[in-house]
Amino acid sequence: MSGLRDLDGYLARIGLDGRPDLAAIHRAHVNSIPFENLDPATGAAVSLDPDQIEAKLVTRRRGGYCFEQNLLLKAALESVGIRDVTPMLARVRQGRSTEPRPRSHLVLRVVVDGAAWHADVGFGGDTLLEPLPFGPGADVEQSGWRYRTVRDGPENVLQTWRDGAWMDLYGFIPEPVELIDIDVANWYTSTNPRSPFVAGIFVAIQRPGLRRTLMTVEGQAQLTERTPDAVTVRPVRADDVADTLADAFDLHDVPLPPIRPDGRAAPPHPLRSADQLHG
Repeated sequence: MSGLRDLDGYLARIGLDGRPDLAAIHRAHVNSIPFENLDPATGAAVSLDPDQIEAKLVTRRRGGYCFEQNLLLKAALESVGIRDVTPMLARVRQGRSTEPRPRSHLVLRVVVDGAAWHADVGFGGDTLLEPLPFGPGADVEQSGWRYRTVRDGPENVLQTWRDGAWMDLYGFIPEPVELIDIDVANWYTSTNPRSPFVAGIFVAIQRPGLRRTLMTVEGQAQLTERTPDAVTVRPVRADDVADTLADAFDLHDVPLPPIRPDGRAAPPHPLRSADQLHG
């Protein structure tokens, strides 16, 4: 992507105007555009065409996952005159798996007035509120949430403080990647049956002092609300999923995978091609 077709429309979507700076755009984007994987969860291919990303996340007021979110941010920054924006692919470390995962997450290095920043509006419930100084450094508090970057071999590893300890989120080699590599990672993430974004629902939004997620855990839909000091979790019945998306995430009339009456997600649909989706 190289700039937006409608910068003013994007700024209105995130509640800003004029020509805001990097930190303001980053925070407003995170607080306004939900993270969601409803397209791959329903068998729809995720397009990284710039016009389609802008139409989906801005015009249609949908959300998206890391590739869509951070490519949209990249285009927005370029539209306000921040041209030194470099995409990099990261390997998620969060969760229980001890096996190496593919590089299936997108982050950005942004340089403004000679200072390099780590920007990421697309990591779901644990995403940064504002950019961090790029590379290893001291921990930073953002509205009660703590982050730091450490070095592990060739990788920069983003960590967050949780339950009295530092927890890895993802690691990445600080080198630029080509758009074709992002396309391949996106195709794997949105289509492979082993991808968590194909097998269930994951929706998240940030609010001041609150992180809210709706996801399927072992097939069961549940809503989690987390503050820096506490967490609450409640199950969500099938009949309540659409209302929860509308009320808690401002997502209306969105596609949903089959969900059984007990709130459990049915097996994912086979992938449909773009021709089938739009024909």
